[in-house]
Amino acid sequence: MSLAEKDKQYIWHPFTHLKYAEEPLNLVRGEGAYFIDDTGNRLFDGISSWWVNLHGHCHPYISKKVSEQLFTLEHAMFSGFTHQPAVQLAERLMAHLPGNQSKIFYSDNGSTAVEVALKMVIQYWHNLHKPKHTFIALENAYHGDTFGGMSVGERNVFNQAFGHLLFDVVRIPLPNKHNIEAVKEQFSAYCRTHDVAGFIFEPLVQGAAGMLMYEASYLDELIELAREQDVITIADEVMTGFGRTGRFFAVDYLEHKPDIMCLSKGLTGGYMPLGVTSCAQFIYNAYISDDKTRTFFHGHSYTANPTACSAALASLDLMEEEGTWKRIAEIEAGHHSCQVSLMTHPRVRQVRCRGTILAVELHTAEHTHYLNRAAESISEYFVKRHILLRPLGNILYVIPPYCSTGADLEHVYKTITEFLNQL
Repeated sequence: MSLAEKDKQYIWHPFTHLKYAEEPLNLVRGEGAYFIDDTGNRLFDGISSWWVNLHGHCHPYISKKVSEQLFTLEHAMFSGFTHQPAVQLAERLMAHLPGNQSKIFYSDNGSTAVEVALKMVIQYWHNLHKPKHTFIALENAYHGDTFGGMSVGERNVFNQAFGHLLFDVVRIPLPNKHNIEAVKEQFSAYCRTHDVAGFIFEPLVQGAAGMLMYEASYLDELIELAREQDVITIADEVMTGFGRTGRFFAVDYLEHKPDIMCLSKGLTGGYMPLGVTSCAQFIYNAYISDDKTRTFFHGHSYTANPTACSAALASLDLMEEEGTWKRIAEIEAGHHSCQVSLMTHPRVRQVRCRGTILAVELHTAEHTHYLNRAAESISEYFVKRHILLRPLGNILYVIPPYCSTGADLEHVYKTITEFLNQL
């Protein structure tokens, strides 16, 4: 039985339409910004393997550090124990996080990082004997596939089967120069009529929604308003963290910093699953009590896995190199040039760019994004030209590893133009 036949017999792939799914590509090796498949084709990883890979596949430095850790301490439970990789990583992250962040809670992916944040907020108010349960979220939000993450996410195809089980959330539109005053009034009205516990948002870029982008100044106004209304703010930086928006974190564009931050994806450079939820000291203080019922009863078997923490530490070493930021700036400049060249193309509805993220929204008869049938034709076209993209319906986007060269990106930009011209 071939590998493809065994895959079909035994494997259930994520986000895959089972009846009409094409045979998945068999990847046998990773090398920098490229995959090599079982036929020897080199395929450019144009979306960093679902936004997780920062420095390239099989990076020798990260691989070396992970290997060394495997021969020292591969894993240990984290309740009642600690270890150097976890402590060192927390200390290193604090040097880059906003100054109001004080404590690090580890989990194992982006969804769990969000889940931890939501539970932190709800129990914070519970511990203070001020029960609040409602969250304000942005329209079109995506915060993961756990039940809390689905609840604060947009009600859509991702979670429609579970809608009756999700907790209620009030939503506000993505703020812009035309609606910011109305959005602020809506926010304040919700605070007057609901027991609002927290406000959660993807700062500056809503990833799964189609790389929708908005300005830092309007988010600043909402965070300031939330603070006035005694509402805890949560920044979901799972996708935007670690240089994706051109700064270390997207909240680095803000004057007003969130109370809680959620990190994952690029945290380990794309090597290992790891999640982080950081919080301000006042939240942590609400759990310090002689009353044991105020304990935060949450944890994961692989919390603060030492091997994953070592991968994250190695990735941070690379993030702190001047050369990495030079490459990020080069990618951003290339994206902007491509954006300018495509803005007037008749097949393009809009081109959006922020940092290393480039999104091209196509004019199509269908208005839905994720289920738009253009996705299949886009993927097929680019794979045949040795570029791996996973479009969000009629939105094709590029989020490359930072090791991508100018020639790599020029090939992608040229192929995008060729694709648009043949539509």
